[in-house]
Amino acid sequence: MADAAHECFDVVVVGGGPAGATAATTLAERGRRVLLLDRAGRTKPCGGAIPPRLLEDFRVPEELLVARATAARMVSPRARAVDMAVIGGFVGMVDRDTFDEWLRERAALRGAVRERGVFESLTRDDQGCALVHFRVPGTPSDAPCSTVRARVVIGADGARSRVATAILGSAGTPPCVFAYHEIVQSPPQSSAADGSRCEIFYQGSLSPDFYGWIFPHGATTSVGVGTAVRGFSLRHSVEELRRRTGLTGIATLRREGAPIPLRPLRRWDNGRDVVLAGDAAGVVAPASGEGIYYAMTSGRLAAEAAHEALRCGDGRVLREARRRFMRSHGRVFWVLGILQRFWYSSDRRRERFVGLCRDPDVQRLTWEAYLHKRLVRAQPRAHLRIFFKDLMHLCGVVPP
Repeated sequence: MADAAHECFDVVVVGGGPAGATAATTLAERGRRVLLLDRAGRTKPCGGAIPPRLLEDFRVPEELLVARATAARMVSPRARAVDMAVIGGFVGMVDRDTFDEWLRERAALRGAVRERGVFESLTRDDQGCALVHFRVPGTPSDAPCSTVRARVVIGADGARSRVATAILGSAGTPPCVFAYHEIVQSPPQSSAADGSRCEIFYQGSLSPDFYGWIFPHGATTSVGVGTAVRGFSLRHSVEELRRRTGLTGIATLRREGAPIPLRPLRRWDNGRDVVLAGDAAGVVAPASGEGIYYAMTSGRLAAEAAHEALRCGDGRVLREARRRFMRSHGRVFWVLGILQRFWYSSDRRRERFVGLCRDPDVQRLTWEAYLHKRLVRAQPRAHLRIFFKDLMHLCGVVPP
C-alpha cells in the first residue's frame, strides 16, 4: 500500500474482532470501500458463549459452534450447586480464534480490504479528512507509519481503544473487569466438568466482585475468572478453580488475559467522522460478561450510521449508533448493572443470589431474556412473584 498516495477509503475499521468484522461486512455489502485493519495474532480471553439468536441475526453457520450447553450450574460460596436447564434453546460455544477469523474472512469475501497493522494515531490533512496511521507488523520501529485516508473511521479496537482515546480523551477509557482464562484439554466424561453444561462460580475466594467459570468448547474447555480489584491474582485464582474441580492435571493449551469494559461509554462518536463499536464502546453486559452478541450488534449499528453519514454528508448522524443500541438493550444493561453491584458485593449476598436461582420463575425469565435479548414484559405475575421473593432474600426472611 503506497503511503505517498494516501489511498482513500469510505470507511476504515480499526479492529477485526466481532464488532469490527461485522461493521466491515455490513458496509461492504452496501457498496462502500472499506479497509479492515487488524493487528491479528492474539485471541481475546472469552468464554465464547453466544445465543442462538446470533446465528440468525448475523447469518452465522451452526458449523462454527464447537459445543451446545443445555444447562448452567451456579455454585455458591458454600459450594452449593443450582442447575438451570436452558429452557427453549441452548447456549452456543465458539472458539474465538476460529470464529473471529471466519468473520474477518467473510468481510473480505464481501469486498472489504484486509490489512494487518496496529493503529498508531489519527490526524487530518489540509482538507480536514481523517488520516489513519498504523504500523505493519515486522517493520522497523524507526520506519514511518503506513497511512490511509478515511471519510469515516470506526474504532473497534478493544476496551483500551486508542481510537476512543483519540476522540474522547480520558472519557474514552471505561472502567473494566480484568479477565483471564486458560484453555485446557477437555477432561474425560468421568470428570466433574460436564461437556454440556456451563459452570459459574460465585465465590469471593475466586473473584471478590465477579465470578469464575468453566465453559465447554468440545475438545477444549475455558477455565477463567474476572475481577476489577487490582492486585488480585487471576492466575492463582484459576489455579485454585482448577484444583477444586479436578482439572489440575489436564494439559493447558494456552493462557490469555485482557480488560473487559463494565458499561457502555456515554458517547461513541465525535459528531464528525469517527464512531466506536464493541469493547471500545463498552458494550459488554454487566453481571454476565456477555459481549459477542452485543459487539456484533454495535458493529452493525455503527456501520449503518457510517453509511448514512456518508450518504447525507452529516457526521451528526453517527450518534444514532449509540441511541439505537441503548434503545434496544440499555434497560437490560441497567438491570444487570444493579444486579452485579448488589449481589456480587459479598459472599453472604452471593449465597442468597445462588439460592434465588433455584426459583422456576427466575430460571424461566432469565433464559427467555438471554435467548431473545430483551426483558420479558408479558408475564407480570411472574415478575411480581420474583420481586417479592427477591425482597424476602434481601431481608433474610428466607434461608439462602
